[in-house]
Amino acid sequence: MKAVITAGGRIDGALAAAAGTSVKALLSVRGSTMLERIVAALRRAGATSIAVVGGDEVRRACGNLVERVVDESPSGSENMLRALRAWPEDGEPLVYATSDLPYVTGAVVGDFLGRAPDGALAMPLADFREYAARFPAAPPSGITLAGERIVNGGVFSIPAGCAERIAANARRFFDARKQPWRMASFVSPIALVRFLAGRLSVGHLEEIASRVLGVRAAGIRGCAPELAFDVDTAAEYEYACAHP
Repeated sequence: MKAVITAGGRIDGALAAAAGTSVKALLSVRGSTMLERIVAALRRAGATSIAVVGGDEVRRACGNLVERVVDESPSGSENMLRALRAWPEDGEPLVYATSDLPYVTGAVVGDFLGRAPDGALAMPLADFREYAARFPAAPPSGITLAGERIVNGGVFSIPAGCAERIAANARRFFDARKQPWRMASFVSPIALVRFLAGRLSVGHLEEIASRVLGVRAAGIRGCAPELAFDVDTAAEYEYACAHP
């Protein structure tokens, strides 16, 4: 199994001050960086070849931990495209992961991958009640779709031979994964109206993503909350450091 991690994100302000670094992937959480955590989790889930997209600091931090480091771009969306093209031979499924998941483990990644349908671009979805039970008093997270509150994860399963096809339109899909109204607007005014009326569901978004990307898209419900807690703010970082 091949995997790729995007690790080019920069931080500033209170989060950078608290972490002592401007590279998000290198934030240390309870003794190890978030980059080290996702690399270890992917290895335990079966990844034999791992690429990381990042800058010089990330390259130095990777050392011999991974097989390939892809130079980053100043553009976050370009880094996403470089990640999709990290293994140009594209002969087997690809696991795409972000580097800001402080609770990720090999077991939760393996469970998600084992439930991802063959031939589908899959994203883990955690039930908000389970998320809140696992992370009590954590900063708010999640979205509500047709009355269902979920928190999406930061690991994706991409079918063999589909990375380049997905790359053509993936910028819009990945940028909009936490903003369903944007995803709805890709397809039609009707989908946008459904969102505004509170009737846009996970199923609708699966249909939209499938049309936009040209690959069947599937949200895998009931995945572990550990796949969904990511660090974007100083409050989230402080929580992750304080709560095992």
